[in-house]
Amino acid sequence: MYIYICWVHLYSHTNEYNSPALYLIFFSPFWSFVLLFSTTYSFQTLFCRYRGFILFLTFLFYTAYHLSRKPISIVKSQLHRNCSTVVKPADLNITDNDTWCDWAPFDQNNYQSLFGYLDNSFLVAYAIGMFISGIFGERLPLRYYLSFGMLMSGLFTCLFGLGFYLNIHSLGYYAFIQVMNGLMQTTGWPAVVACVGNWFGKGKRGFIMGVWNSHTSVGNILGSLIAGVYVSSAWGMSFIVPGLIIASTGILCFFFLVEKPEDVSCTPPQHHVSQNRNIYHLNRSATRQLELIQVCSSTGFHGVLCLSQGVVEFSLCLLFAKLVSYTFLYWLPLYISNVAHFKAKEAGDMSTLFDVGGIVGGIMAGLVSDYTGGRATTCCVMLLGAAPMLFLYNYIGQRSLGTTIGMLLLCGGLVNGPYALITTAVSADLGTHESLRGNSRALSTVTAIIDGTGSIGAALGPLLAGIISPTGWNNVFYMLISADVLACLVRNITLFNDITIHFTLSGGYKILLL
Repeated sequence: MYIYICWVHLYSHTNEYNSPALYLIFFSPFWSFVLLFSTTYSFQTLFCRYRGFILFLTFLFYTAYHLSRKPISIVKSQLHRNCSTVVKPADLNITDNDTWCDWAPFDQNNYQSLFGYLDNSFLVAYAIGMFISGIFGERLPLRYYLSFGMLMSGLFTCLFGLGFYLNIHSLGYYAFIQVMNGLMQTTGWPAVVACVGNWFGKGKRGFIMGVWNSHTSVGNILGSLIAGVYVSSAWGMSFIVPGLIIASTGILCFFFLVEKPEDVSCTPPQHHVSQNRNIYHLNRSATRQLELIQVCSSTGFHGVLCLSQGVVEFSLCLLFAKLVSYTFLYWLPLYISNVAHFKAKEAGDMSTLFDVGGIVGGIMAGLVSDYTGGRATTCCVMLLGAAPMLFLYNYIGQRSLGTTIGMLLLCGGLVNGPYALITTAVSADLGTHESLRGNSRALSTVTAIIDGTGSIGAALGPLLAGIISPTGWNNVFYMLISADVLACLVRNITLFNDITIHFTLSGGYKILLL
């Protein structure tokens, strides 16, 4: 009776037997009640309310994803410690005074390489799985796909923490858990970006997604703080608690997520902008350039080719940018612990400042790119600024507490700003390009291609850090600086494609960096 009343009431307002909203009441009890009572208002009026709610939900979901990734970087300094500073229990029979407090197999001299292998198990699986994830994201309901991914991510995160309580000392066990968790984590990014892209048009997308993308840094901060609470007493809980949190958000996703406006009979946003922008009196070279732009945006096959160039360029740029960001994500607490001689919890808390700077940097990058229209230019400027800041942080960042805080905030903003912009606004722009009109799920594939390529860099960064760090932290920073410069160079090779000459009615012209 309840379902029949909902169906009759909604049909009287939609006049469609096949409305997606009619099917939604069978699968999501919460939205059944929303649809039953919301039809007294205009569906267009409710669009903004739905949109804000979806933005909040997806923010919460990906915060949970990153929250569950962070504990490993905090726990590293607990798995291998300086045992000479640790009080020995009176009833403990110690055979090795140097490693008695370490967790095998990370009690060996090559512990940094072992940590690198552990990180790489997750990140390589994540990079490979990301390309596959986009394909599944196109074909499966995003609500089911995200719910499954978060539940499974929670399971494997908890299994890693159970190694502490089950007294497991096998590197293979932890590597296998990392591989499986990496595969499950790939369900998140393409799905949430596709969902947000379905609800938001291109106008002010950079700023909106810059704010929204702060979930990455918020998740890292919360993950660091939660893991830090348990790391010194029972590091297993540093994984189990985040695992339970992401599993809980998977349940929320199943009951509350609405994939696209059409599912609740709302009008989808406008993704494409008209090409008629008062362009007058073009000379011969400008005319050829305009024709190229029109071909890319209006012809199917050529449009895909032109669009693919943009995807490849930004994908390679993200590869190097993400290499830097994920090296900080996985190695910054250990670096602070080794260089500044902080305890595990203190180093984890201090590392959150890098993510606080990343929040501000992502928002500023989106705001500037919306105002100037220059996504690529904004990325290049921030990447160029990040390189010298990384050099300065390595040499003067530990001289005083104030210097450390300031440099971490600044480096976090400059490093994570381009990363945030490319993975959100740029991916959404390319995924909703006019040449892909008619394929509403292409955004999931474009996002997966860009972030999957970037994840290759995310896998290389921590691996290289583990290999290089025994030779000195200076060499690790030289590697990071080189990656930032390469990210900018890759994007600059084709930056001239972003320059379009617009002539005004009076015969003058202005240059817009897109």
